[in-house]
Amino acid sequence: MATDQHTVDDGSEDLPLPTTIASGAVAAAVLLPLVWLVKTALEVGLAEAIAISTSPSTVQVFLNSAALVVTVTVASVLIGVPLAYLTVRTDLPFRRGFTVAVSLPLVIPSYVGAFAFVSAFGPQGAFQRLLAPLGVERLPEIYGFPGAALVVTLYTYPYVFITTRAALKSLDTTLIDAARTLEHSRWEAFRRVTLPQIQPAVAAGALLVALYTLSDFGTPAIMQFDAFTRVIFVEFTSFGRDVASLLSLQLVAVTLLILGLESHVRGNEPLYAGRQGGRTSGTVPLGRWKYVAAAGCVAIAGLALFVPVGILLTWLAQGGADVGNALAFRAEYAINSIGVSAGAALVATLAGLPVAYLAAGYRSRLSEAFERATYVGYAVPGVVLGLALVYLGTSYARPLYQTIYLLVAAYVIRFLPQAVGSMRASFLRVNPALPEAARTLGRSSFGAFRAVTLPLIAPGLFGGAALVFLTTMKELPATLLLRPSGFKTLVTHIWTATEAGYYGHAAVPALILLVVSGLSMLVILSQEGYDVK
Repeated sequence: MATDQHTVDDGSEDLPLPTTIASGAVAAAVLLPLVWLVKTALEVGLAEAIAISTSPSTVQVFLNSAALVVTVTVASVLIGVPLAYLTVRTDLPFRRGFTVAVSLPLVIPSYVGAFAFVSAFGPQGAFQRLLAPLGVERLPEIYGFPGAALVVTLYTYPYVFITTRAALKSLDTTLIDAARTLEHSRWEAFRRVTLPQIQPAVAAGALLVALYTLSDFGTPAIMQFDAFTRVIFVEFTSFGRDVASLLSLQLVAVTLLILGLESHVRGNEPLYAGRQGGRTSGTVPLGRWKYVAAAGCVAIAGLALFVPVGILLTWLAQGGADVGNALAFRAEYAINSIGVSAGAALVATLAGLPVAYLAAGYRSRLSEAFERATYVGYAVPGVVLGLALVYLGTSYARPLYQTIYLLVAAYVIRFLPQAVGSMRASFLRVNPALPEAARTLGRSSFGAFRAVTLPLIAPGLFGGAALVFLTTMKELPATLLLRPSGFKTLVTHIWTATEAGYYGHAAVPALILLVVSGLSMLVILSQEGYDVK
């Protein structure tokens, strides 16, 4: 693997062949499940396909999903960017604690959050019963668009917070100081200097938020909101395969549109984005506004964390009805979840390494296409991906069907962009002069990569693996569809118990899931660019 970085504007002839072949193989593997969607859609007649795609119900589903994606993405940026700025650039009190607190909502599965918010704020919910003595008979409706937008925003804004915070921590503030000496206000300095430099990081976080919102199944299902994922699942389970496949292809088209918009917003990044001898100036004093800012951090973290944790503890205290062994929790469920999640994190890191290296070091249409291809699997709903892999497994890879390997493959396809994005950012911070110096001292290309580049990108590598581990622990629909017979995990046990109405039996696995996911979040925060100091 070569270690120097090049700019290739109108071709790919200078790309390293082994890395290019490996990246192409990864991209092809990610796109393979789409073959099933295309094959199914082609089986539908043209007239019928047009009728289904332009029907009022389909148009309404598209509008619902578009409104949800736009609302959640904008809200996440409006929450995540100020929080990142407060915890990096200001004298906000307890910055270390607030950094951890506002990051932790990422460990809570959105479907657990949705269950908790319905239990707390739904009709005859815990909060309404608490306010009943005060004469409050009904709370605002939690179901539908408002509830779905609120829940998804609360559990996805940390994507923007983490990526923006990493960019702010590596920001050379001498330019900001220069702007201040030219009598620019703090807002003008932020808008004209800081914002353009952190724009790619904000766009990367917003992209993850938008794709997660598109692919989220649990929250729209629980909130009874007709987004793409909920309708696709209903159509599949009611044998409406034609409608489901066409809706899935529309969802992929929307994904490609979002990727194009993010690429435009990202702009032209330098191939080497590390520091060039700059420095970080002192913190920005907030004055009396520091208490307002601290109250805002407490409110956001409290709403996202205390509601689900409080509800889960309430379920735990209430216990569950005796239903025999059917819903009894076993330690092996946690072991199964950790095992497959660790396997997916390892495979995703190894598969994403050549893609990230090529995208960061060689600017060409081919390297960009390989990188963008990895994002497609992230946007395909888990239920669609699961059914596509079931089809491929039963038709072309029968030995893999009903095995852990196919389940891990689904996880890797779904969450590969998280590993690629983290490693790509790390590659961009490596000065190309360092591996070139190693090569002039007699090291081979691979030797220079192993001795120089790999240690420098290790924080991003481990951070990306931890992020894949975290999201794999929470993945629900693909796990339900692809797990081998008798193989149960924390999420499948939670879903089975809550679907049956035995919430007490879901409390223990849900709390274990939060603890394990929280530990992986601490690993992410401990890496370079994410530390909480």
